[in-house]
Amino acid sequence: MYSIESRVRYSEVDEHQDLSITGIINYFQDCSTFQSEDLGLGLDYLTARQRAWWLSTWQIVIDRRPKMGEQVRISTWPYDFKGMYGYRNFMIQDKAGNHLVKANSVWFFFDTAAGRPIKVQEEDIRGYRIGAEERLAMDYGPRRIVLPGEYETAEPIAVSRHHIDTNHHVNNAMYVEIAREALPADVRVKELRVEYKKAAVLGDMIYPRISRTEDGITIALTESDGTAYAVVWLH
Repeated sequence: MYSIESRVRYSEVDEHQDLSITGIINYFQDCSTFQSEDLGLGLDYLTARQRAWWLSTWQIVIDRRPKMGEQVRISTWPYDFKGMYGYRNFMIQDKAGNHLVKANSVWFFFDTAAGRPIKVQEEDIRGYRIGAEERLAMDYGPRRIVLPGEYETAEPIAVSRHHIDTNHHVNNAMYVEIAREALPADVRVKELRVEYKKAAVLGDMIYPRISRTEDGITIALTESDGTAYAVVWLH
């Protein structure tokens, strides 16, 4: 298990002084990135080999969001690698060790020169202690998110520079931020799943399609023809 300590900053909270959904995802992404950097498998290593880890799915379950100023521990560990996929758990705990947020994620290894996924090699995961930590105990949802047939549309969003990360794509957390912006401010999220389908880049237009069912709210972030960049499900 790899962990970092943090204190929830004012810049990371929402109007209720709770760590925002985007803040949660950023903590998770930072934690896993720091682990890779410390193992010598970070951005410079991947760039030199023309490789990248791209996120396929998130599942995040929120018991309680930490408050502004609260001391927290963010932890992560990869628990399996199969073919081109890597599987990684995350959690946020308070000072007493209580679990506040749990998450599962699925990533795929990508050859940026060839423009296609590629099988993970032993040298790409050296240092990770696979099997040292068991898979996190949580109710694992399906990777695929079913799109309801009926939806309403929200105002399209132009992809701007602040959406873009080091892969020159819209950052994973930004899709969730765009989806949240399409909903009323009083929606309190207890669980979310995200399925990433196609990378949006600078200058693209993203069209939110919102569907409400008894199970939750699904926001498909699409091109103008309905092809999805990402699908976000909120409970």
